[in-house]
Amino acid sequence: MSDIERLDGLRIVLDPIGQVGVVIALMLVMFSVALSLRVRDFKALLNMPLVFLGGVAAQVVALPLVTFLLIQVIVPPPSIALGMIVVACCPGGAMSNLLTYLSKGEVAVSVALTATSSMLAALLTPASTLFWSRTYAPTGALLDSLDVNPWLFVGQTTLLLAIPLVAGMTVAAWAPKWAKEVRGKTTAAGSAVLGGTIIYGIVYFFPVLWPAVGLLASVTIMHNTAAFITGAVFAWFLTRQASVRRAITFEIGIQNSGLALIILLAQLKGVGGAAAIAAVWGVWHLVAGGLLAATYNLIDKRRVALVTE
Repeated sequence: MSDIERLDGLRIVLDPIGQVGVVIALMLVMFSVALSLRVRDFKALLNMPLVFLGGVAAQVVALPLVTFLLIQVIVPPPSIALGMIVVACCPGGAMSNLLTYLSKGEVAVSVALTATSSMLAALLTPASTLFWSRTYAPTGALLDSLDVNPWLFVGQTTLLLAIPLVAGMTVAAWAPKWAKEVRGKTTAAGSAVLGGTIIYGIVYFFPVLWPAVGLLASVTIMHNTAAFITGAVFAWFLTRQASVRRAITFEIGIQNSGLALIILLAQLKGVGGAAAIAAVWGVWHLVAGGLLAATYNLIDKRRVALVTE
């Protein structure tokens, strides 16, 4: 059996306590995201509706489509293709807001896009995951082998995402000071559970993952590069304002891979290759995002230098 076949056949099976822990981590992550959402975060919808709607379309439609096209070109193993699809169907993460800020981008636009994609994720992430997975025959066959009930998957995932989102936004609206205090703790708790799960999985399944690390890294880099390019292309067509372009680029290039990993572990039977892709993405997109932010700052410095000469 080849290394890829072993990875395709790997299943990260959690005991009942582990399953409960992953579900709690998922709900804590979404609750933490919702605690930071405010009505004012959606002002971009009123100030620049076409840019805002275009950015959302790039996030929820274009990126999964580009991912599907990339899969058609590189033809990865089914489990890895599934991981790419799940990551692409997840919303942007808070890290995109930070990178936008560090690159002197339009933070308000970034926050609005993150907030919107997070809210839409309750329904669109599971539905989009199933749609694109079924569109690609090998991942469709993989889902069939896992005996994934589509209605149960969508229903459970929607509830797991929607309940903490509604709860978090309610708390943020009625008790903003308490929400601000609690957010850091819930984020840390969810991240700790998720991080522990990742470390355990890497250590336990290291003999299977290590031979495929080259494939995992190359696929992740290509996929993440395609995501950043998708964001940059949409941004170029949507606006001439450089700071807004940067916000859109980061929003599409930075995905909530932690959420993808939790969904894979909790709802999709812990498919090894898919979980590995989500974990590698979670590391790489921060490296790529940091390099891009540094590049933007370098460009700004050179422009200032040219003006002052």
